[in-house]
Amino acid sequence: MDGVPEPHTGWTFITNHARVLAAIADNHSARIRDIAAHCRLTERAVQKIIADLEQDGYLSHTKEGRTNTYRIDPGKVLRHPAEAGLTVASLLSLLVQAEADRATAPGGRSHAST
Repeated sequence: MDGVPEPHTGWTFITNHARVLAAIADNHSARIRDIAAHCRLTERAVQKIIADLEQDGYLSHTKEGRTNTYRIDPGKVLRHPAEAGLTVASLLSLLVQAEADRATAPGGRSHAST
């Protein structure tokens, strides 16, 4: 079936919520379809994750015509007690830097291929 990401089995280091947040940080007006493709999730999963993030105040959006523009609260503290005091900004800085390093490394993928 076209457009449906390959399933992943097993555990991962980065949660889908963090992946979606990082994708939005990279493009504040990204379409849900594009976020889903980038994160290898279904559009329905991305919609639910965005709703979760908005409900807890990590994310908000404004509608501009047919486009949503997202705003991330960078000062919001991460939820897990083990990350007490760490902010969304600190998490995103790690993920964005890692993505930039991967995109510019030999054999790495660039944004043009996503």
